[in-house]
Amino acid sequence: MTDIRKYTLAGCLAILIWSTTVGFVRNVAEQLGAIGGAAMIYSVSSLFLLIFIGTPRFKDLSLKYLLIGGALFVSYEICLSLALGMANNRIQAVEMGVINYLWPSLVVLLAVFTSKKSVDKRLYPAIALSFFGVAWTVSGDGGISISQLAENIATNPVSYSMALMGAFIWAFYCNITKRLANGKNAITWFFIATAITLWITYFMSNEPAIVFTSGAAIDLLITGVAMGSGYALWNIGIIGGNMMLLATLSYFTPLLSTFFSALILDIELTATFWQGVIMVTIASLLCWWFTREKPSATIDMAPYIKVE
Repeated sequence: MTDIRKYTLAGCLAILIWSTTVGFVRNVAEQLGAIGGAAMIYSVSSLFLLIFIGTPRFKDLSLKYLLIGGALFVSYEICLSLALGMANNRIQAVEMGVINYLWPSLVVLLAVFTSKKSVDKRLYPAIALSFFGVAWTVSGDGGISISQLAENIATNPVSYSMALMGAFIWAFYCNITKRLANGKNAITWFFIATAITLWITYFMSNEPAIVFTSGAAIDLLITGVAMGSGYALWNIGIIGGNMMLLATLSYFTPLLSTFFSALILDIELTATFWQGVIMVTIASLLCWWFTREKPSATIDMAPYIKVE
C-alpha cells in the first residue's frame, strides 16, 4: 500500500470513528451524568492523545492561538457534549447532533463575510437549505411548522441553545485558528483544558456522584478512545492523504453520524427526520462544492475541514 493510500485510509477511519461519537457520548451521559460523564470522556481522550500525539511546547505556540483558539475549542466541546447529555431523550440527542452539523454552512458564511473574493451566488440557497433541514428535523413528523418547532424547542431550550451555539462557535474557531495557529496543533492541550473545565463545572454543580459499573467503564473507555483516536487519525490523514477525497467524505458525516447514533442508541428515526438529515448533508456538500479551490477560485475551504 502506498503512503498516500495509508494516509487517506487513516483520514477515512477518522471520519467513521467521529461519526460514532454522538451516540457514544449520549450513552456515557446516561450512565455517568451529563457533566460528570463528559468530564470523564475528555479525561480519557486527553490521556489517549498525550500517549499517541503528545504535546507541543508552549513556546512553539502563538499566545493568541492558545488563548483564543483554546477558549473557542473548549466552549464548543462543552456546548456539544452537554447538549447531548442533557437532551430529554435519545431522539432529541440525535437532533442535537444534527444541529451541530450546521457548522460547515456557518464556516462558509463567515468565510464569505471575511473574504474580499468573489462568491458563487448559489452558495446562499445552499446555506439556507442547511437551516431548513435542521428546522425540518426538529419540527417533527408534521413537516415545517413554526408553532411545532417552538413547542419542541421549549421542552429543552438549554440543550437546543447549546447545540446551536456550538455550531456558531466552531465556525468561528475554524475561521480564526487558521490564521493564528501557524501550522501548529495544540489539540492535546485543548482537550486537557476541556477536561479541567468540565471537572470544575461538575464539582460546582448539583449533579449526583459518579457511580461506575463495569458496563459504564467499558463504554467510557470506548468513547474516550474513539474521540481521541479520531483526532489522531485525522492528523495523520491530512499530512499526506488525498484531501479531495477526504473533504468529500467528511461532508457526509451528518448522515453517517445519524445512522451510527440510531444504531448505538437503538432507536428508530422517522422518515421526516432522515429527510432533514439528508437536506443538511446535501447543503454541506453544496457549500463545499461552491467554495472548493479551482483556477477561478473564490474561497478555499480545505483548511476548514473538520468532522465531529
